[in-house]
Amino acid sequence: MDGMAPAGTPPTAAFFDLDKTIIAKSSVLAFSKPFQAGGLISRRAVLRSAYAQFVFMVGGADHDQVEKMRQFMSQLTAGWDVATVREIVADTLHNIVDPLVYDEAVRLIDEHHAAGRDVVIVSTSGSEVVEPIGALLGADRVIATRLKVEDGRYTGEIEYYAYAEEKANAIRALAETEGYDLAGSYGYSDSVTDVPMLEAVGHPHAVNPDKELRKVAASNGWPVLVFTRPVALQSRLHLPPPKPTLAALAVGGVVAVGAAVWIGTRRRSISA
Repeated sequence: MDGMAPAGTPPTAAFFDLDKTIIAKSSVLAFSKPFQAGGLISRRAVLRSAYAQFVFMVGGADHDQVEKMRQFMSQLTAGWDVATVREIVADTLHNIVDPLVYDEAVRLIDEHHAAGRDVVIVSTSGSEVVEPIGALLGADRVIATRLKVEDGRYTGEIEYYAYAEEKANAIRALAETEGYDLAGSYGYSDSVTDVPMLEAVGHPHAVNPDKELRKVAASNGWPVLVFTRPVALQSRLHLPPPKPTLAALAVGGVVAVGAAVWIGTRRRSISA
């Protein structure tokens, strides 16, 4: 990796996907274990949301299945208080995500910062999850999907959808605002859906790539990185202890919000 840029040269950035690139699995799935313990939804809802997340991972859902799951999760999140969800995420984040962050990714983020580059996380997951993770990792900016909010509550609809080509659009818009030289910038992702994002920068990298991205990387001569060492966020970043009064409530808000985003993601990718 290049060192510090000479004075007067345009700034550059490193753009990271989140799920399976920085953290070892889906940021939504990371919150699934204590889901039922929160007591905010029924066991039936837990099972249905778990199934929805499973079909995203294996890619086996057809349009009708995904549409039904999207409607279910949209209904579940509609009316939830935004401030409460964000407080729960903030107070319980490291208990749920710990240890899922790849040590290699954390070190790479540190190297980019040392080289004077901004670090930007670009994720299809909901901002409620991505923003606090980005803050913990020291990211300078975050681009994430946003759920529509009215009067401080979720409507169950998606307002901004950070997926596929839209990630590239967002990167170019940010580069315009911040003056980033994209030709000198870096990109990292595991998924073929992020090819537009990787093509938008001069130094694309495939991280633990899926089969299709591996083919694209090979044909374009992109470096392939293999991250294998998850490290505890708490030990790596010295996080404060959680607040036990909110710990039991964590998953109700986070997984419902996150799963609604992923269902919207899967629905649109299938129908595209």
